[in-house]
Amino acid sequence: MTLSSGIKRVIKVGTSLLRGSAERPTAAVITDLASAIARARGRGDAIALVTSGAVGLGCVALSLQRRPSEVVALQAAAAVGQGRLMALYQDAFAVRGLQVAQVLLTRGDLASRRRYQNASRTLAQLLSWGVVPVVNENDTLATDELRFGDNDTLSALVAVAAEADELILLTDVDRLYSGDPRHNPDAQPISEVRDLDELNRLSGVAGGGGSWGTGGMTTKLAAARIATASGIRVRLADGRDPAVLDTLLLAEPGSDSAATALPGTVFQPAAVPLPSRKGWLAHALVPRGALQLDGGAERALLERGASLLAVGISAIEGAFERHDAVRLLAADGRELGRGISQLSSSELTPLLGQGGIEVVHRDQLVLVSS
Repeated sequence: MTLSSGIKRVIKVGTSLLRGSAERPTAAVITDLASAIARARGRGDAIALVTSGAVGLGCVALSLQRRPSEVVALQAAAAVGQGRLMALYQDAFAVRGLQVAQVLLTRGDLASRRRYQNASRTLAQLLSWGVVPVVNENDTLATDELRFGDNDTLSALVAVAAEADELILLTDVDRLYSGDPRHNPDAQPISEVRDLDELNRLSGVAGGGGSWGTGGMTTKLAAARIATASGIRVRLADGRDPAVLDTLLLAEPGSDSAATALPGTVFQPAAVPLPSRKGWLAHALVPRGALQLDGGAERALLERGASLLAVGISAIEGAFERHDAVRLLAADGRELGRGISQLSSSELTPLLGQGGIEVVHRDQLVLVSS
């Protein structure tokens, strides 16, 4: 079946939900997800699912009492759990007449522009066929430097790559609060975050994840920052209640009149979204080093949209090769932006503060203020 129209959404469900409970085991959680997504598909919507749970299910299968801390043990547990996780999804969706596709990604897959574009095209093809992509980090193979670290970040990057209208983050709290409601009885619920400045102010209230998950409110706010910067509305909502997802999937993402009437917290998209390549530069790349700029170079970048020249670089941090991503820092250490260096750190070192050699072209950099 090919989709002719509809809303494109990415739904992320985390370990804290997929581990289930005595009252609602993992299979029931996945059945409820499949039911809600099948109803949305029936209305013509395109849905991709970003899932955690492979490590957790592997730990259950191996009778481990706690999540391992060593990378190799996490990778082995993921290898055991990933097949079990996909079997649950395949069975739940097949009963409802839908096919699923396993998509496993590492940070390196999205940090490469070519592989990022390949992933984007693959997701688009699956969605056009009416298949539900089930995306997870490739925990079995990812090394520390190529890990997302949490599936909230992965879900935001998938939403950007899929050119989604909306990202729904399902979690085990009902919405964002002004403080941690588990420890602060005076914490106030927040139904809407209107812009990046407000989102940044709220980052201070975020808490860490539980012992079984790797995320938390901090990573969800970071995911919201990535997605909204690319023009994608984000909703944070309670995944413990199956009716909540149904309610969100029935709503039109662009309906501002109902934005705050729905469950959870809505993060409104940026009025001027980053172009696709700039979004990739800002969020998907893994910086290998940093360049500290003098005042003149900072003004040239911020005020004139200029390229970065060697004469404006006062110091180098880290070792990197040609075409690696680097952070661009002001003299006081503030991050001004990110870009792709045309020179390696060893090639650049003898050129610091000298001449008009172009190090980062303006089309290969993005500013934080963007």
